[in-house]
Amino acid sequence: MTVLKTILTVLFIIISLVITVIILMQEGKSQGLGAISGAADTYWGKNKGRSMEGMLVKLTKVCVALFLILAVVLNLGIW
Repeated sequence: MTVLKTILTVLFIIISLVITVIILMQEGKSQGLGAISGAADTYWGKNKGRSMEGMLVKLTKVCVALFLILAVVLNLGIW
């Protein structure tokens, strides 16, 4: 069981680093003064789910879910 705990802990640390990098790669949500005039509603704004930004958002959600699951498993104390 010690080996399994070690593997899960290493995986937990790697996922936390991946989450940090993914969040830092994402653009800010504020559009500045362009949002006032409606300039933010462009082609890229409408198709954000298919763009690189959309992929980063989906990857962030998956990594955070894995992070939370691993946190619960590691803290159950059944080791």
